[in-house]
Amino acid sequence: MTTSDSPIPGSRSVASHIDQAKPATRTLVLHPHRLGGSKSGDHARSPVALLEEAVGLAAAISLDVQLSEVVPLRVTRPATLFGSGHLERLKQEIEQRQIDLVVVDAAVTPVQQRNLEREWQTKVIDRTGLILEIFGERARTHEGVLQVELAALSYQRSRLVRSWTHLERQRGGFGFLGGPGESQIELDRRLIGDRIVKLKRELDDVRRTRELHRAARKRVPYPIVALVGYTNAGKSTLFNRLGHADVRAEDLLFATLDPTMRGVTLPSGRRIILSDTVGFISELPTHLVAAFRATLEEVLAADVIIHVRDIAHPDSDAQKADVESVLRDLGIGEAVDHGLFETWNKMDLLPPEDQAALATRAAINGAGVAISALSGAGMDQLTTRLDQILGAKRETIDLDIDLADGKLMAWLYQHGTVKAREDDGQTSHVTVALEPADLERLHRQFAHAVSQH
Repeated sequence: MTTSDSPIPGSRSVASHIDQAKPATRTLVLHPHRLGGSKSGDHARSPVALLEEAVGLAAAISLDVQLSEVVPLRVTRPATLFGSGHLERLKQEIEQRQIDLVVVDAAVTPVQQRNLEREWQTKVIDRTGLILEIFGERARTHEGVLQVELAALSYQRSRLVRSWTHLERQRGGFGFLGGPGESQIELDRRLIGDRIVKLKRELDDVRRTRELHRAARKRVPYPIVALVGYTNAGKSTLFNRLGHADVRAEDLLFATLDPTMRGVTLPSGRRIILSDTVGFISELPTHLVAAFRATLEEVLAADVIIHVRDIAHPDSDAQKADVESVLRDLGIGEAVDHGLFETWNKMDLLPPEDQAALATRAAINGAGVAISALSGAGMDQLTTRLDQILGAKRETIDLDIDLADGKLMAWLYQHGTVKAREDDGQTSHVTVALEPADLERLHRQFAHAVSQH
């Protein structure tokens, strides 16, 4: 059991967005641990590590965690999840600590949620509900708001049986629930269904707009490099470092929700489009995977996927498995099977001997690069390796070019690697290596002047 009689350092009440005079939401976080078995997707993580992650999720929206606990369960009760002994003991804790909210780090059925709220006389949400709350607060763009609302409504539609609204009244509602009088539980299934249909239409429009943007990028084609990884692995810090950007990067789970793209020039002079994406997490709710598919399609269109890993995290291998599982769900299992290019971030948090071992591992198998996005260590190796990966996709062609066409010749030297050149009278015979995107660009822009053989 892990307890805390004081708020998490640096915590900030969600209620402060509404009424600075209201106190922070006093929260109890519970991780049910089934004895004698393991849930799929946990990848042998310890219950304590899973509890710590749940506390981190609560901290992401500044809940005041008064108590966190692993609750061992021999069996799970269909009506209440927990047995009568745990129910009574936890009820006493809730009353003594004046708990406003209980977060159960598991999937809780609508019936279980309703019964727990009646038993404990306080608000109860499960892991999916908590993640939805975080996303509701993080969404900034129109697209992000639409995606969160769709996921939230899909989730809420099955939970209209619940009747406890204490937390909504006290806090004015979480990000996606709205203020008093606007709680989704006041809507019937028909209204929610109508809204879901409307949201899906709007997201289809977003998807079509993204497709147009991708088509526009192909007309001025640059390779797309997408950053993926577990939440809080350091993707946004790396994005800022590479792209000289100022994307929000904090030591919080899901600090970044809305996708961001930025043009970046690599040391070779090659231009790329760098894409930062929402972080993944274990047992990511299916509602969210479906709702955010329009955003994550940017990953599907990427030429290179960089898996940013928090190599200093004790569960780094388990986090890797979770990210690869989500990517497979998105339909890019082939890229996962062939091996993603890994960036082992936060190496500065490792002891010197582990840093040396990591550098040796990177040098031997070439599957990753050890960096610290925060300090900038290893960034030269990362950009060089990225150049090598993109360069490996180049195609070598032979061209006959009019010597008077200096514009085309300059373009070839700028965008490709000229391997050989022989001038003969009025013609230059050039052997040049070009990336597929640049080769397409060459034929489109200089079709009248290029003679290929």
